Amino acid sequence: MQQIIEILADTILDSIKLFPFLFITYLIMEYIEHKTSEKAKETIKKSGKYGPFLGAIVGIFPQCGFSVSATNLYAARVITLGTLISVYLATSDEMIPIMLTEMVPMSTILTILGIKLIIGIIAGVLIDLVIRITKGKVKEENIKELCEHEHCHCEESIFKSAIKHSVNILIFIFIITLIINGVISLIGEETIAHIISHNKILGPIIAGIIGLIPNCASSVILTELFIESVITMPILISGLAVNAGVGILVLFKINNNLKENIKTLGLLYFIGVLSGLILEIIL
Repeated sequence: MQQIIEILADTILDSIKLFPFLFITYLIMEYIEHKTSEKAKETIKKSGKYGPFLGAIVGIFPQCGFSVSATNLYAARVITLGTLISVYLATSDEMIPIMLTEMVPMSTILTILGIKLIIGIIAGVLIDLVIRITKGKVKEENIKELCEHEHCHCEESIFKSAIKHSVNILIFIFIITLIINGVISLIGEETIAHIISHNKILGPIIAGIIGLIPNCASSVILTELFIESVITMPILISGLAVNAGVGILVLFKINNNLKENIKTLGLLYFIGVLSGLILEIIL
C-alpha cells in the first residue's frame, strides 16, 4: 500500500508541474495554427504531383486536426493517396508538446521529426508513382467540402482551446504515467526495456498496434515510454508513423469505399512497422 501511495503521489506531482508548460506550448501552437492552417490547406490543394512533399512538410507541424483536413481533401479526391499517407506518416500529434514540456533535447526532437519527414516523402512519392503506373491519373471530383471543424476546437478562442487541450492531455499523461510507473515498479524498468527494446521485430510491431489507437492517447503512450527510456527511437517512430490522430476515424466515416479504407490503414501500418525495422538496423 505504501508503494502504491508513493507512485500515486509522484505521478500527481509530476503531472501538476507539467501543466504550465503544456499550456504555454499549446497557446503558441494554437496561435500559429490560426494564422497558417487555411493557407496550408490551400497549398496542399494546389500541390499536384508535389503533394507528398508538401503533405509531409505541413503534416510535421502540430496543427489542430490537419490529418482530418487532409482526409476530407482525399475523400473529395482533391489530393492523392500518396499525399494523404505522407501527411499521416509525418503527423506527430502530441509528441512535440510533450517532449518540449519534458525538456527533451531539441536535437532529439528534430531528429525524430526529420526521420518522419523523410519517411512521409519517400512513401508518398512511391505510392503515387505506383498508382500512376498501374491505374493512371485518378480523376478529381468537385464535391461539396466537408465540415472540418467537427473534430477540432479551431473555431474557439486560442486561450480557451489551449486550456482545453492542456487539460485533456494532462489527464491522459496522468493516467498513462500512473500505469507506466505501476508496471515499471512491479516488473522492473530493465526487464521491460529488455523485452521491448532488444526485440527488433516485436518492438516496432507492438508500437504500430499502439499507433493504431485513433486519438491522442497513442502518441502520449509512445512518447512517455520513450522519455522513460523503455523504448528506443526506432520503435517510437514506428508507432508515431502509424498514428494519424482522428484522421483514420474520419476516413472510415466520410469515405464510402470500405475496402479502400482498410487498404489505406493496412498500408499505413505496414510502412510504419517497416520503417521501424529498417531504423533498428541503421541506428
